[in-house]
Amino acid sequence: MTRPVTVVTGGSRGIGAAICARLAADGHDVVVGYVRDGTAAESTATAVRAAGSCCVTVRVDTSDADDVERLFDTAERLGPVGGLVNNAGVTGPLGRLADSDPADLRRVVDVNLLGTLLCSRRAARSMASRGSGVIVNVSSAAATLGSPGEFVHYAATKAAVDALTLGLAKELGPDGIRVNAVAPGMIDTEMHAAMGDPGRAERSAASIPLRRVGRAEEVAAAVAWLMSPDASYATGAVLRVSGGR
Repeated sequence: MTRPVTVVTGGSRGIGAAICARLAADGHDVVVGYVRDGTAAESTATAVRAAGSCCVTVRVDTSDADDVERLFDTAERLGPVGGLVNNAGVTGPLGRLADSDPADLRRVVDVNLLGTLLCSRRAARSMASRGSGVIVNVSSAAATLGSPGEFVHYAATKAAVDALTLGLAKELGPDGIRVNAVAPGMIDTEMHAAMGDPGRAERSAASIPLRRVGRAEEVAAAVAWLMSPDASYATGAVLRVSGGR
Protein backbone atom coordinates (compact mmCIF):
# COMPACT_ATOMS: atom_id res chain seq x y z
CA MET A 1 0.00 0.00 0.00
CA THR A 2 1.11 3.58 -0.67
CA ARG A 3 2.22 5.38 2.47
CA PRO A 4 0.28 8.57 3.24
CA VAL A 5 2.21 11.83 2.85
CA THR A 6 1.33 14.42 5.48
CA VAL A 7 2.47 18.03 5.78
CA VAL A 8 2.89 19.36 9.32
CA THR A 9 3.47 23.11 9.64
CA GLY A 10 5.34 24.33 12.68
CA GLY A 11 6.73 20.83 12.99
CA SER A 12 10.16 21.53 14.41
CA ARG A 13 9.36 21.85 18.11
CA GLY A 14 6.79 21.29 20.84
CA ILE A 15 3.41 19.98 19.77
CA GLY A 16 4.41 20.01 16.11
CA ALA A 17 7.44 17.79 16.68
CA ALA A 18 5.34 15.38 18.74
CA ILE A 19 2.76 15.23 15.94
CA CYS A 20 5.46 14.43 13.37
CA ALA A 21 6.87 11.62 15.51
CA ARG A 22 3.45 10.12 16.18
CA LEU A 23 2.37 10.22 12.53
CA ALA A 24 5.64 8.58 11.53
CA ALA A 25 4.98 5.80 14.04
CA ASP A 26 1.55 5.40 12.44
CA GLY A 27 3.08 4.95 8.98
CA HIS A 28 3.01 8.45 7.48
CA ASP A 29 5.79 9.98 5.46
CA VAL A 30 6.14 13.48 6.88
CA VAL A 31 7.00 16.93 5.57
CA VAL A 32 8.20 19.19 8.39
CA GLY A 33 7.48 22.87 7.83
CA TYR A 34 9.45 25.27 10.00
CA VAL A 35 10.06 29.00 9.99
CA ARG A 36 13.52 29.54 11.52
CA ASP A 37 15.06 26.75 13.64
CA GLY A 38 16.62 24.45 11.08
CA THR A 39 18.50 22.49 13.72
CA ALA A 40 15.28 21.65 15.55
CA ALA A 41 13.61 20.72 12.26
CA GLU A 42 16.42 18.29 11.45
CA SER A 43 16.11 16.78 14.92
CA THR A 44 12.44 16.15 14.25
CA ALA A 45 13.30 14.68 10.85
CA THR A 46 15.79 12.32 12.48
CA ALA A 47 13.07 11.04 14.82
CA VAL A 48 10.70 10.56 11.89
CA ARG A 49 13.28 8.61 9.89
CA ALA A 50 14.12 6.48 12.91
CA ALA A 51 10.50 5.30 12.82
CA GLY A 52 11.04 4.10 9.24
CA SER A 53 9.35 7.01 7.48
CA CYS A 54 10.56 9.34 4.76
CA CYS A 55 10.93 12.97 5.80
CA VAL A 56 11.86 16.30 4.27
CA THR A 57 12.14 19.67 6.00
CA VAL A 58 11.03 22.89 4.35
CA ARG A 59 11.62 26.40 5.63
CA VAL A 60 8.34 28.22 5.13
CA ASP A 61 6.45 31.28 6.25
CA THR A 62 2.89 29.99 6.04
CA SER A 63 1.52 33.54 5.75
CA ASP A 64 3.29 33.89 2.39
CA ALA A 65 1.35 32.33 -0.51
CA ASP A 66 4.48 31.68 -2.56
CA ASP A 67 6.13 29.91 0.36
CA VAL A 68 3.06 27.74 0.80
CA GLU A 69 3.14 26.75 -2.87
CA ARG A 70 6.81 25.80 -2.51
CA LEU A 71 6.04 23.77 0.62
CA PHE A 72 3.46 21.65 -1.15
CA ASP A 73 5.48 21.38 -4.36
CA THR A 74 8.35 19.97 -2.29
CA ALA A 75 6.03 17.65 -0.37
CA GLU A 76 4.64 16.19 -3.58
CA ARG A 77 8.09 14.83 -4.44
CA LEU A 78 7.33 12.19 -1.79
CA GLY A 79 3.95 11.47 -3.34
CA PRO A 80 0.43 12.89 -3.37
CA VAL A 81 -0.24 14.88 -0.20
CA GLY A 82 -3.14 13.23 1.61
CA GLY A 83 -2.84 14.97 4.96
CA LEU A 84 -2.26 18.44 6.36
CA VAL A 85 -1.80 19.45 9.98
CA ASN A 86 -2.05 23.22 10.38
CA ASN A 87 0.03 23.55 13.53
CA ALA A 88 2.12 26.68 12.89
CA GLY A 89 1.13 29.40 15.32
CA VAL A 90 2.41 32.32 17.37
CA THR A 91 1.09 34.13 20.44
CA GLY A 92 3.14 37.28 20.72
CA PRO A 93 4.05 38.62 24.19
CA LEU A 94 1.62 38.15 27.07
CA GLY A 95 -0.38 41.22 28.06
CA ARG A 96 -3.52 43.25 27.70
CA LEU A 97 -4.76 44.13 24.22
CA ALA A 98 -4.56 47.86 25.01
CA ASP A 99 -0.82 47.52 25.58
CA SER A 100 -0.03 45.37 22.55
CA ASP A 101 2.12 46.33 19.59
CA PRO A 102 0.21 46.45 16.28
CA ALA A 103 3.09 44.59 14.62
CA ASP A 104 2.62 41.71 17.07
CA LEU A 105 -1.12 41.66 16.40
CA ARG A 106 -0.54 41.57 12.66
CA ARG A 107 1.90 38.68 12.93
CA VAL A 108 -0.46 36.62 15.09
CA VAL A 109 -3.31 37.09 12.60
CA ASP A 110 -1.05 36.44 9.63
CA VAL A 111 0.37 33.17 10.94
CA ASN A 112 -2.54 31.73 12.92
CA LEU A 113 -5.35 32.60 10.53
CA LEU A 114 -4.02 33.61 7.11
CA GLY A 115 -1.41 30.84 7.21
CA THR A 116 -4.05 28.25 8.03
CA LEU A 117 -6.24 29.55 5.23
CA LEU A 118 -3.45 29.50 2.66
CA CYS A 119 -2.28 26.00 3.56
CA SER A 120 -5.83 24.67 3.62
CA ARG A 121 -6.53 26.29 0.26
CA ARG A 122 -3.51 24.64 -1.32
CA ALA A 123 -4.24 21.26 0.25
CA ALA A 124 -7.88 21.37 -0.82
CA ARG A 125 -6.88 21.87 -4.44
CA SER A 126 -4.68 18.79 -4.43
CA MET A 127 -6.95 16.58 -2.35
CA ALA A 128 -10.17 17.40 -4.22
CA SER A 129 -8.67 16.22 -7.49
CA ARG A 130 -8.12 12.78 -5.92
CA GLY A 131 -11.38 12.66 -3.96
CA SER A 132 -9.82 12.13 -0.52
CA GLY A 133 -7.76 13.81 2.17
CA VAL A 134 -7.63 14.89 5.80
CA ILE A 135 -6.94 18.32 7.29
CA VAL A 136 -6.47 18.79 11.03
CA ASN A 137 -6.18 22.31 12.41
CA VAL A 138 -4.50 22.93 15.74
CA SER A 139 -6.79 25.38 17.51
CA SER A 140 -6.73 26.17 21.23
CA ALA A 141 -8.95 26.06 24.29
CA ALA A 142 -8.29 29.81 24.32
CA ALA A 143 -10.84 30.10 21.50
CA THR A 144 -13.66 29.63 24.03
CA LEU A 145 -11.91 30.88 27.19
CA GLY A 146 -10.93 34.23 25.66
CA SER A 147 -7.60 34.50 27.53
CA PRO A 148 -8.25 37.95 29.06
CA GLY A 149 -5.13 39.75 30.24
CA GLU A 150 -2.91 37.31 28.35
CA PHE A 151 -3.59 37.20 24.61
CA VAL A 152 -7.15 37.88 23.52
CA HIS A 153 -5.80 38.46 20.01
CA TYR A 154 -4.46 34.90 19.91
CA ALA A 155 -7.75 33.56 21.25
CA ALA A 156 -9.61 35.46 18.54
CA THR A 157 -7.53 33.86 15.78
CA LYS A 158 -8.14 30.40 17.21
CA ALA A 159 -11.89 31.05 17.36
CA ALA A 160 -11.61 31.91 13.67
CA VAL A 161 -9.81 28.60 13.08
CA ASP A 162 -12.74 26.79 14.73
CA ALA A 163 -15.15 28.55 12.37
CA LEU A 164 -12.93 27.67 9.42
CA THR A 165 -12.90 24.03 10.52
CA LEU A 166 -16.68 23.81 10.52
CA GLY A 167 -17.21 25.70 7.29
CA LEU A 168 -14.47 23.95 5.36
CA ALA A 169 -15.66 20.54 6.54
CA LYS A 170 -19.04 21.28 4.98
CA GLU A 171 -17.48 22.71 1.83
CA LEU A 172 -15.06 19.85 1.23
CA GLY A 173 -17.11 16.92 2.49
CA PRO A 174 -18.57 16.23 -0.97
CA ASP A 175 -14.99 16.01 -2.27
CA GLY A 176 -14.18 13.24 0.22
CA ILE A 177 -12.04 15.51 2.43
CA ARG A 178 -12.44 15.52 6.20
CA VAL A 179 -11.59 18.66 8.20
CA ASN A 180 -11.31 18.65 11.99
CA ALA A 181 -9.47 20.50 14.74
CA VAL A 182 -7.78 19.74 18.03
CA ALA A 183 -8.00 22.38 20.77
CA PRO A 184 -5.19 21.94 23.30
CA GLY A 185 -5.35 23.51 26.72
CA MET A 186 -2.30 24.19 28.88
CA ILE A 187 0.48 22.05 27.42
CA ASP A 188 4.02 21.82 28.77
CA THR A 189 6.10 23.21 25.89
CA GLU A 190 8.69 25.94 25.43
CA MET A 191 5.97 28.26 24.10
CA HIS A 192 5.45 29.72 27.58
CA ALA A 193 9.07 30.78 27.88
CA ALA A 194 8.94 32.23 24.37
CA MET A 195 6.03 34.46 25.35
CA GLY A 196 7.88 35.67 28.44
CA ASP A 197 6.49 33.51 31.26
CA PRO A 198 8.33 30.18 31.64
CA GLY A 199 6.46 29.25 34.84
CA ARG A 200 3.00 29.82 33.41
CA ALA A 201 2.09 26.18 32.76
CA GLU A 202 3.16 24.99 36.21
CA ARG A 203 1.16 27.73 37.96
CA SER A 204 -1.95 26.81 36.00
CA ALA A 205 -2.10 23.18 37.09
CA ALA A 206 -4.26 23.84 40.17
CA SER A 207 -7.01 25.43 38.05
CA ILE A 208 -7.26 22.46 35.66
CA PRO A 209 -9.81 19.77 36.62
CA LEU A 210 -7.26 17.01 36.02
CA ARG A 211 -4.80 19.00 38.18
CA ARG A 212 -1.93 18.84 35.73
CA VAL A 213 -0.78 20.34 32.48
CA GLY A 214 -0.85 18.28 29.33
CA ARG A 215 1.97 16.77 27.29
CA ALA A 216 2.62 17.40 23.63
CA GLU A 217 2.33 13.66 23.00
CA GLU A 218 -1.27 13.72 24.27
CA VAL A 219 -2.20 16.34 21.69
CA ALA A 220 -0.35 14.36 19.01
CA ALA A 221 -2.40 11.28 19.86
CA ALA A 222 -5.63 13.20 19.26
CA VAL A 223 -4.33 14.51 15.94
CA ALA A 224 -3.26 11.02 14.91
CA TRP A 225 -6.73 9.64 15.63
CA LEU A 226 -8.41 12.34 13.56
CA MET A 227 -5.98 11.59 10.72
CA SER A 228 -6.68 7.86 10.89
CA PRO A 229 -9.35 5.67 9.25
CA ASP A 230 -10.80 5.14 12.74
CA ALA A 231 -12.14 8.71 12.48
CA SER A 232 -13.60 8.17 9.02
CA TYR A 233 -17.01 9.63 9.94
CA ALA A 234 -15.67 12.57 11.95
CA THR A 235 -15.60 15.93 10.21
CA GLY A 236 -16.29 19.46 11.36
CA ALA A 237 -15.34 18.50 14.93
CA VAL A 238 -13.22 20.43 17.40
CA LEU A 239 -11.70 17.90 19.80
CA ARG A 240 -10.77 19.52 23.10
CA VAL A 241 -7.60 18.19 24.76
CA SER A 242 -7.47 20.48 27.77
CA GLY A 243 -7.72 18.50 30.99
CA GLY A 244 -11.30 19.67 31.50
CA ARG A 245 -10.87 23.42 31.02
